[in-house]
Amino acid sequence: MEKAGLYFHIPFCKSKCPYCDFYSVKYDEELAVRYTDEIIQIMKQYQGSFDTVYFGGGTPSVISAELIGKILNEARRQFFIAPDSEITIECNPSKDLSEDFEKYAEYGINRISLGMQSARNEERFALGRSAGRVQVEKAIADARRAGIENISLDLMLGTPKQTLDTLDESLDFIKSVGVPHISAYMLKIEQGTRFFEMREKLILPNEDETCEMYLKTVEALSEMGLKQYEISNFAKDGCESRHNLKYWNLVPYLGIGKSAHSFWHGKRFYYDRDLKKISDGTGGGRDEKIMLGLRLNKGIEKSLIDVDYSELIRAGLLVDENERISLTPKGMLVSNYVINYLM
Repeated sequence: MEKAGLYFHIPFCKSKCPYCDFYSVKYDEELAVRYTDEIIQIMKQYQGSFDTVYFGGGTPSVISAELIGKILNEARRQFFIAPDSEITIECNPSKDLSEDFEKYAEYGINRISLGMQSARNEERFALGRSAGRVQVEKAIADARRAGIENISLDLMLGTPKQTLDTLDESLDFIKSVGVPHISAYMLKIEQGTRFFEMREKLILPNEDETCEMYLKTVEALSEMGLKQYEISNFAKDGCESRHNLKYWNLVPYLGIGKSAHSFWHGKRFYYDRDLKKISDGTGGGRDEKIMLGLRLNKGIEKSLIDVDYSELIRAGLLVDENERISLTPKGMLVSNYVINYLM
């Protein structure tokens, strides 16, 4: 039986990015210490075997590396964490991470997810990111120096000041640094964000341009050997995010911390902003198998579908082969429409 995934939500940020709608609060050292103790106490309510651990946020790297180590050590005491586990932490290159990476490696962290967004400084600054290209390059070099080679970069598409031509600069940067994983996703203006408040004033690429950026990115990354394995994720062979694949393949995962979600023993639940556990029903049914499975390039078994989808194939949105159907890159651009049609 496949082992589960373990997720820790670290809700602290140095400052809030204008596009982000994830739960986060301004970093405070005393608050971070208290929060660490709180999630360690919650951990003691569970038992399990895991082969992936993921620190997400917020910005996990904003808290001290020692607190991250404390959480990992407690997790190893409470649970079985497989020796070959993939252990990921999300990092922001605005902080000098050289010493943190050394400590992370000592704690067994072997994968870094780095918030790049763009290789162009003006695009990064427009997204509220304080670090420029030089800091991103330094963070990649520092991670490798610490022995952490499994590095993922975030790339955002359809952002302020971005054009099809400027996207080339980010794609060229990705090629030059040779990281094994990219998460490339389109900007969504979410309620509750500063971008939502500014939405009438924001100058963004139009929908057609953003779609073109996505298709261009898929093609360019493929040429670099970064194969698309999910709508927003690309990897060299063997470097896919083992943790995130659990979400899409409906493998159990346990989320600990404020706003952390779980799929555990067939039940879905999450912790609210007061760390109160909230039931969210059952999981793993047909609709979820369709909705989550179609995010993956391997798609889903045809037996899950009971409607005629030949029109979607003719439109170039779906591929039908070997008893499975999957989205094409063009289909991924309208995945919500295709999924709703099939469900």
